[in-house]
Amino acid sequence: MLLSFDTKLLRYAELAVKIGVNIQKNQYLYVSCSTDNLKLAEIITKIAYENGAKQVFVDLSDDRLVRTRYEKAPKDSFDFYPPWKIQEREWLAEQGAAFLSIVSQNPDLLKDIDHEKIMTFQKASGQALANYYTMMRADKFSWTVIAAPSKQWAAKVFPQLPEEQQVESLWEAIFAATRTDQDDPVNAWKTHDEQLHNKADYLNMKQFKFLRYQAPGTDLTIELPEKHIWTGGSSVNIYGNTFMANMPTEEVFTAPLKTGVNGFVSSTKPLSYSGNIIDQFTLTFKDGRIIDIQAQQGQDILASLVATDEGAQYLGEIALVPHQSPISQSGLLFYNTLFDENASNHLAIGNAYSFCIEGGKEMSAKELLSHGLNQSLTHVDFMIGCANMDIDGIAADGQIEPIFRNGNWAF
Repeated sequence: MLLSFDTKLLRYAELAVKIGVNIQKNQYLYVSCSTDNLKLAEIITKIAYENGAKQVFVDLSDDRLVRTRYEKAPKDSFDFYPPWKIQEREWLAEQGAAFLSIVSQNPDLLKDIDHEKIMTFQKASGQALANYYTMMRADKFSWTVIAAPSKQWAAKVFPQLPEEQQVESLWEAIFAATRTDQDDPVNAWKTHDEQLHNKADYLNMKQFKFLRYQAPGTDLTIELPEKHIWTGGSSVNIYGNTFMANMPTEEVFTAPLKTGVNGFVSSTKPLSYSGNIIDQFTLTFKDGRIIDIQAQQGQDILASLVATDEGAQYLGEIALVPHQSPISQSGLLFYNTLFDENASNHLAIGNAYSFCIEGGKEMSAKELLSHGLNQSLTHVDFMIGCANMDIDGIAADGQIEPIFRNGNWAF
């Protein structure tokens, strides 16, 4: 049976509310959304109330206004982050609110903007929301990120199509990637979640000492911390409620040992970061630290990212995604990390998630660092997977086991 667009949009909103944040009775919900997608925000708000939400707060942004600020505002204004925005996030987090982000930013929004303005604001916002992000990375509350098209983003993904077909085509790609177009999306997500957890369980049982990555442009060895935890799919917050942080998600991930990364790795997809595209780059590591950066596009932006703070010179996440994942098989380049990271093995510059080590949710920042987990104001994923990437797991006794062969799971 062919489903209408409105039916699929309703299903998508239901997935975001029921599977994504898994809204609970009398719970607050904070929704961040662009003005391009007010209709989706309205449907999500309605469904949240129907499922027991106490109050829904919608925080709107507009790409045109953001661009205007970067073009016209004085440079010395970009180190300011509104204190009332900090208080809002932290207060809601402390009340056990759920947070739902709808991303739709134009990948080229800040092209040709002074990169010092961009990085100054990124650093200011990272510092201002550090406590909020610490709570988020320790699963103190439920949160999810979904996407919805903007005209500019759709044009970037489907430049070959007539303008009137671009947004519709991006919607259909999003519906397919999030299993919204399946007969029973909720059960499809439950089955998918179980499969991801099975992969994570196997890797947790093995407790490899190292992972070795080999592919064209990549020869990288990553040491894993003792008692590291692989995870994927749904998480559980401190109240015992499950949630799905990203929709879509195809990854199983953990944290590397901060000082245990050596070799070089090349990107395989463009990175959309702060309204700019960074592409065809190679990072070289020694004892965890990035010691060399080479990029064909966006090198200044990438260098500024790595200079955010001391922790931005190290990795905080390693994630495994099979090349045969649905997003990869679609053949689409989304220019959006939420999707592109779920088509490819990837790494993340910056902060590690505290739940990626045994007992980490209860550890202080200092304790996490002492166990080898990186600390930073930033966390930015970049894609490294390809159809001919091999990954080996190396045990403490030196025994080697294939994890990936030709870009896909080997077990």
